[in-house]
Amino acid sequence: MDKNPDPLQQLQAAAQIRSGTNFKRELIAEMQLDRDLELLRTWQSARLAATYADLLADPRFHPACAFFLSDLYAARDFSQRNYDVQRLHHLLSPLLPPRVVKVMEDALTLIKMTDQLDQQLVRVLIDQLDVTDCIDGATYAEGYRRCANADARHQQIDLLVKVVREVNALAHLPMVNFGLKLAEPLAHRLGWEEIYDFLRRGYAAFAHIRSIDPFAQAIETREKRILQQIWDRLPDPFVTSE
Repeated sequence: MDKNPDPLQQLQAAAQIRSGTNFKRELIAEMQLDRDLELLRTWQSARLAATYADLLADPRFHPACAFFLSDLYAARDFSQRNYDVQRLHHLLSPLLPPRVVKVMEDALTLIKMTDQLDQQLVRVLIDQLDVTDCIDGATYAEGYRRCANADARHQQIDLLVKVVREVNALAHLPMVNFGLKLAEPLAHRLGWEEIYDFLRRGYAAFAHIRSIDPFAQAIETREKRILQQIWDRLPDPFVTSE
């Protein structure tokens, strides 16, 4: 059962927001994406674009697919963005409805899990399979098998689908759009423009989708099929058919 935020915490947090105390954005050290990780994510992004080419071509789902490819699975360093989301979760939890807090927690768990799995996979590809400047499907699939983490990969897919459904549900709540509009001037005053734009793009990508079921089901069905085909050592495990 959801626990209502403590009223005193809400008042204190609201006062801090108005004054700017502890709510200004904190910049972490600028980083470039690790070269090996960039190689992995470049291949992953291309694979996802191919797997979901039909959804990218569908006007209903194109914005959501494009958001995933540009803001979640691109070959970029997201350290600052991830830090911002985690800090906002900490700062705003006393003010937000439990439903919103839960979505943020699930999203942060997914980000952390994905980073850990990518780090494990890239080390196998580099250290065991001698990948240097190119990844192909066969090598990628072998790296998956050597990681021997099928349970974690299934959990990752399940959590991704859950977050997709949760975000879509939130995007249809009038309070979310109202809250984003209300927060815009404050976000700019306190230096949160980048994370605000990220949240706004995410909202826009999902707000117009009436039924998320086809999108969510496609992710679950295709990713789990690919996973099983990797374990079964199919020649081209990344081919899916509905």
